[in-house]
Amino acid sequence: MVAQITEGVKVSVETIYQPEYSNPANEHFMFAYKIQIENLGNYAVQLLRRHWQIFDSNGTKREVEGEGVVGLQPVIEPGEFHEYVSGCNLRTDMGTMQGAYQMKRLVDDEIFDVSIPEFSLIAPYKLN
Repeated sequence: MVAQITEGVKVSVETIYQPEYSNPANEHFMFAYKIQIENLGNYAVQLLRRHWQIFDSNGTKREVEGEGVVGLQPVIEPGEFHEYVSGCNLRTDMGTMQGAYQMKRLVDDEIFDVSIPEFSLIAPYKLN
């Protein structure tokens, strides 16, 4: 698991290779990732947008941007957290992801970015 704190918001990430949804012969490798966003600050925050940079080990880079996460724009109260699971497909059996969430502090409507730490997507057989 990797984690990073930005402006009082902690983002933790765990990844899981999904062989049942992968097809290596067709360069299709599926990974799931579970993210926990924890509000360590004193004021409620709302997640507005996400921006991802996805890298395959063959040098391919993709960017994904959009509103919220898995269809939600959660409000996270102080001391609370929001968790979700999503997925990413790669054309290789190794890669990385990193990014940022655009958040709003509800007490003053200040918009700020929270870093999503870089994490690896690696098929387990590559680790042997």
